[in-house]
Amino acid sequence: MSTHAKRERLLLADLLETTGPEAPTLCEGWTTRDLAAHVVVRERRPDAAGGMLVKQLAPRLERVMAEFAAKPYEELIQLIRTGPPRFSPFSLKQIDELSNIVEFYVHTEDVRRARPEWTPRELDPVFQDALWSRLERSARLMGRGVPTGLVLRRPDGQTAVAQRGTPVVTVTGEPSELVLFAYGRQSAAKVELDGDENAIAKLRETKQLGI
Repeated sequence: MSTHAKRERLLLADLLETTGPEAPTLCEGWTTRDLAAHVVVRERRPDAAGGMLVKQLAPRLERVMAEFAAKPYEELIQLIRTGPPRFSPFSLKQIDELSNIVEFYVHTEDVRRARPEWTPRELDPVFQDALWSRLERSARLMGRGVPTGLVLRRPDGQTAVAQRGTPVVTVTGEPSELVLFAYGRQSAAKVELDGDENAIAKLRETKQLGI
């Protein structure tokens, strides 16, 4: 059983601890404390986490997020390290790997790439393939609402169609960078965009691709 999600979880916890609670992140308006609270609420408070997807539940999510953000920062980091409680679906290894490999990778980079001195990580091919697999499965969902055709392409030529239509913009990069691009971190993702200039401009203005 792969443990990519567990590795990224521990890396994120270490990074949050090192940077401290008031460091910036790529999540607009969030400090590292806010991001830590988000991770904990997502895993431990399913009654509130639904607000991430359902607008009507957003006020409850905001209240619970504020409650957790007010906890000691060290406690939040420890909750991330120890993982979800036994009653949580995320406690199952299969679900943890399926649901958290992208979650923890993206949030780790949210912290890393918010610092001016950041450099890309060298990721092993197996991890890159795992990220690509998740991206392939979710590309169509993520591409909803994109104002142009959109194709995601790996350097080896493998592609995933996120949105059909014309004109088409092709975004090329390693799976790890394509994931960041697709999750709204366009300015920090190391990718190349090819296609109609107006279409590229519209795509760059799209903060998140259907997420």
